[in-house]
Amino acid sequence: MRPGVQLQPVLDAIGEQVDARFDRLLAVPDDPRARLYEAMRHAIIGGGKRMRPLLVVASCDLFHVDRERAMRVALAIEAVHVYSLVHDDLPCMDDDDLRRGKPTVHRAFDEATAVLTGDALFAIAFELIADEATHEDPFVRAELALELARASGPAGMAGGQAMDLAAEGACFDLATTTRLQQLKTGALIGFSCEAGAIMGKVPQPLRMKLRGYARDLGLAFQIADDLLDVEGDAAAAGKALRKDEARGKSTFVSLLGVERARAQAEMLIDQAIHHLQGFGAEADLLRGIARFAIERDH
Repeated sequence: MRPGVQLQPVLDAIGEQVDARFDRLLAVPDDPRARLYEAMRHAIIGGGKRMRPLLVVASCDLFHVDRERAMRVALAIEAVHVYSLVHDDLPCMDDDDLRRGKPTVHRAFDEATAVLTGDALFAIAFELIADEATHEDPFVRAELALELARASGPAGMAGGQAMDLAAEGACFDLATTTRLQQLKTGALIGFSCEAGAIMGKVPQPLRMKLRGYARDLGLAFQIADDLLDVEGDAAAAGKALRKDEARGKSTFVSLLGVERARAQAEMLIDQAIHHLQGFGAEADLLRGIARFAIERDH
């Protein structure tokens, strides 16, 4: 990413590529499964920041991974992310009516279809990764599947969501809130950043740099979300805001205050960028993503 290039056009381009591929992948069949496919398309095509797919592509670019192969992993991580949103929005979880500027899946369709939509997207993610088109080396495909499963499960996103459900009225301290967000948000961001290293078969020292970058980026990203929840505009965000405060959940902003939280996010971004020392201009996109994470307005 050349100096002065804005990240939003890059995100827009990745979003268009992701949408075009899902449009082909999720063509609606002429049979009773049509409603399920329509619900999947409603959930995953259009809207969203596409930050995780962009991180996959950026990490793959570091190690000269073929773009089409990188996009298959990018689709997989987006499918897992959107599955989690569809399920998080259900009445038994966060009970939300709006996501990415449109009705949530259980509102646009029904609860049973929303559950199946999440199930199907999760399965599609592993179907994409396990296919030989993603990488000719079965050990690489197996490692991708293993790491995505870890990032998605009880030691990752699902575990973080369980902590989030327990957080209502629990007055979590800063350490517990940090751990919650490292699992719920950070685990998938970590996989997105390391995917390129797995695809490129690079040694552990380089992977450690990307893990450090992802850890700090993930926390800064969540702090930025907490700040937007307090200061942002619901129309720009495309979802309801200030829900955590209403439910008595601890956030970085409630624990640190607005100014300290903003300073912490900026410090984390500086640390994330520092982890990329040793990489040259090929890491400029990752550096730009880090800055964008705390400068965005949605």
